[in-house]
Amino acid sequence: MLKGSMPALVTPFKDGAVDLDTLKKLVEWHIDQGSHGLVPVGTTGESPTLSYEEHELVVSEVVKAAAGRIPVVAGAGSNNTSESLHFMQHAKSVGATAALVVTPYYNKPTQAGLIAHFTALHDAVDLPIVIYNIPGRSVVDMTPATMGELAKLPRIIGVKDATGDLARVCAQRITCGPDFLQISGEDATAHGFNAQGGVGCISVTANVAPALLSQMQSATLAGDYKTALDIQDRLMPLHQAIFTEPGLVGVKYAMSLLDLCAPDVRLPLTPLTEPTKEKIQAAMRHAGLL
Repeated sequence: MLKGSMPALVTPFKDGAVDLDTLKKLVEWHIDQGSHGLVPVGTTGESPTLSYEEHELVVSEVVKAAAGRIPVVAGAGSNNTSESLHFMQHAKSVGATAALVVTPYYNKPTQAGLIAHFTALHDAVDLPIVIYNIPGRSVVDMTPATMGELAKLPRIIGVKDATGDLARVCAQRITCGPDFLQISGEDATAHGFNAQGGVGCISVTANVAPALLSQMQSATLAGDYKTALDIQDRLMPLHQAIFTEPGLVGVKYAMSLLDLCAPDVRLPLTPLTEPTKEKIQAAMRHAGLL
């Protein structure tokens, strides 16, 4: 089962290209630090600016490097059903544990369209699917009722919920059942998300603080919310600082301070401003990372 702290893995770059050596080192580091899974080629992995070939290469290399030690949930979303199907087929062929499929963005399908999209993917590829519901980016919100219909399909196993609405967890327990995996997509509310019935977080901050977030998730899953809250208090300023500007830019900068990877991102994203850099540095000191 997918649970705990699963970093939304960054895609490191060197001289404009994917830095495979650093990518493999990051996989080893996350396993050593206690991360419970990895999610390559999501938004934090800069999927919008990766070519098809780069997308598939990153998924392949992460699966290979993880070597079955922890689950790998491959980003496979698109607003084009046939393109998402292609990515799912590739993820299946290289041995990914599951696919993370975002609600189609920009073309704004109806709830019936969402059901048709996810059903087509489910029926075409024998790979578990985690729905990614993030209305702020996709401009479409999958309702609990729609999710409940999709949860009836055997390979649609859970949701990465980035709505920020903790009441959603309870509503989705009613429509989808208590065994449907609810995974937070927002670091700042992940502690409370698990108290409502969630089982983990696909985390941006875990790229730079994997051990702390693994410990926090493990504490919540053991019912020790006091220990978890102590860790959350250490990390909350970092969650906020990282998202002052686009989160992947913030977390890559934070990682660069620990010599984990270069801060490089691709246009249209740009390097952090100096005030945000200072804010991240202060938050890392507060968390005990610097």
